[in-house]
Amino acid sequence: MSMANPDDAGVFDLRECAHRPPIQVGDKWSGAVLRCLEGGPHRFTELKARLLGVSPKVLAETLRAMERDRWLTRTDRGGNPPHVEYALTDTGRSLIAVLDTACAWTRAHYPA
Repeated sequence: MSMANPDDAGVFDLRECAHRPPIQVGDKWSGAVLRCLEGGPHRFTELKARLLGVSPKVLAETLRAMERDRWLTRTDRGGNPPHVEYALTDTGRSLIAVLDTACAWTRAHYPA
């Protein structure tokens, strides 16, 4: 995963490497969503702003699949407009170490 701009910490732009990801967890966007939620819960619009190039439809499908796989929880806080937050479960949080290992491997071997 590449950062869109070094000044935009936590903004992911997968468009340039999407055609050849070295390692993939879940679907194309799951690893980036895990990274976004690593620091705590986020609303849909916050996730969308940090994930450049993902459509709302694809992000919604990714979040549903990750909830189904018990990697994250979806909490409806009610209100008008609706306030829904996504947060990692213990299972989802356990994947962070896997991502760290995969990222280290990629940095060491990707040029090859």
